[in-house]
Amino acid sequence: MKVILDIKDNKVEFVMELLQSLSFVKTEPISTAKAELFKELQASAEEVVLAKLGKIKLKTAEELLNEL
Repeated sequence: MKVILDIKDNKVEFVMELLQSLSFVKTEPISTAKAELFKELQASAEEVVLAKLGKIKLKTAEELLNEL
């Protein structure tokens, strides 16, 4: 399982040391930009699921182009 943690700057060193001390945990820091991109992709995927369930209506390609 993969998780993303949002850690206060003054606690990063402690948390990373703690996680790295656990043999069954692999750590890989990512940039804030990558974390934001992941959140946006996750939100988009959730929208697709809701659209498939008929709970929301997505914009058409024409509507998106008109916004530009």
